[in-house]
Amino acid sequence: QVQLVESGGGSVQAGGSLRLSCAASGRTFSSYGVGWFRQAPGKEREFVAAISGSGVRTTYADSVKGRFTSSRDNTKNTVYLQMNSLKPEDTAVYYCAARTSYTVSYYSREYDYWGPGTQVTVSS
Repeated sequence: QVQLVESGGGSVQAGGSLRLSCAASGRTFSSYGVGWFRQAPGKEREFVAAISGSGVRTTYADSVKGRFTSSRDNTKNTVYLQMNSLKPEDTAVYYCAARTSYTVSYYSREYDYWGPGTQVTVSS
């Protein structure tokens, strides 16, 4: 079992920045690919970003490409999502998820463990 918890959410004005953290339990954290997803009220969950177990490969949704960056520090069992140039459309609950594979994935169904989420609110 893997336990995940997100932190770093909050309220910012458009154009601002936030850094989300996803802290994980377990000795084999470097074996897990990690994805970021978000869900706004009345909307379906959508893919945001993913990072491979080693951190050498990342992928991003078109809507956040160039603004968001995912990284990880496996010595701290933590994955980060740096969010810059935030827009009101980025407002959502953000979740990190881990899969028992080191590769990246776009698909929610391919992730095995999920954190409880953290709220990000971007005002105009």
